[in-house]
Amino acid sequence: MHTIVVTGSSGKAGRSAVTDLLAHGFDVRAVDLTVPSEPLPIPTLRADLRDYGQAFEALLGADSVVHLANIPAPGLITEAATFSDNAVMNHNVFRAAETLGMERVVWASSETTLGLPFDTPPRYAPIDEDHYPYPESSYALSKVVTETMAQQFSRRTGAGFVALRFSNILFPDDYRAFPQSCWNDPQARRWNLWGYIDARDAAQACRRALGADLAGAHSVIIAAADTVMPVPSAELMARVYPDTPLTREVGTYETLLAIDGARRLIGFEPEHSWRNTIDAP
Repeated sequence: MHTIVVTGSSGKAGRSAVTDLLAHGFDVRAVDLTVPSEPLPIPTLRADLRDYGQAFEALLGADSVVHLANIPAPGLITEAATFSDNAVMNHNVFRAAETLGMERVVWASSETTLGLPFDTPPRYAPIDEDHYPYPESSYALSKVVTETMAQQFSRRTGAGFVALRFSNILFPDDYRAFPQSCWNDPQARRWNLWGYIDARDAAQACRRALGADLAGAHSVIIAAADTVMPVPSAELMARVYPDTPLTREVGTYETLLAIDGARRLIGFEPEHSWRNTIDAP
């Protein structure tokens, strides 16, 4: 049985990835610095991945790793600590995977590498992988640096590295806040072009990246197929970013974080939308 280590298993993406991989028949090892608030179906191995020895032991005996452990957003701790902790954790996990001969590393990059928050209007929309790199925080910079790390490790080892540039990861219960948090003010969620990803689809992306037939290091945007808004996407752009050109016609509520790359590279197709949980006005 294929054994997958999921680091950051206590977070939104991590819990969902563990559940999804178990449901699809994988042997899963959950790794985190903290025990999850909601119990997982398997025990959590506690490890501080800032320490290389602990990272090595956490990956020992596994076939692949889904590396989701990082400081999850800017502003939670100091800028310097955010950058340092993330860069060190990522390097340790990549190095351990190299030493152990793993052929696939899937890891959490971020939509922030594309220029978020969009206080400065994006150059174009829908944004794709070419709208990179535009790090605006030490968190985003840590992800840009790690994408460069992944290229180096992949070149050296021949292993496939897949960076998933996750949009804002949400659970279905989070959707119930939309009417108050953003529907009345398009400016409230302009910072990521009104994007999101259901945690279950984040997990699906991890699984598909593990099984994709690829070599080298790749980075893809992972977002839902729609926006968080009940307003047409082209109208949102015209109202909030009137000087940003649309490079193509977009569907009525189509995501403005283009997922064409993820569709092509790993066969990703979002299966969940807030529209299945709450009604649009």
